[in-house]
Amino acid sequence: MNPDKAIYSAVRTGKVVFGSRRSLNLLKTGKARMIIVASNAPKDLRMLVDYYSKGASIPVYVYNGTSIELGRVCGKPFPVMMLAVRDPGESNIMELVAESYEE
Repeated sequence: MNPDKAIYSAVRTGKVVFGSRRSLNLLKTGKARMIIVASNAPKDLRMLVDYYSKGASIPVYVYNGTSIELGRVCGKPFPVMMLAVRDPGESNIMELVAESYEE
């Protein structure tokens, strides 16, 4: 599966929240279905995401690219360090996590 297409489809057809602060709030309250983090995210942010995702059993996908590349994939003119998927819409983005665990 192409992660870029899955992320773009989720942004276009589903409900996605951009930004680390808003995504962390959804993660803490358990309202996110999935978290996507850019590979160049700061270590302390990654540790927070790992901590809260384990407690809430929410999958985390580390995008294999920078925040600038993730922003471009999302169709945004700005860098996206982290995003939370509330509703995947017509995308198959939830399969990304299953594939990353199988590897």
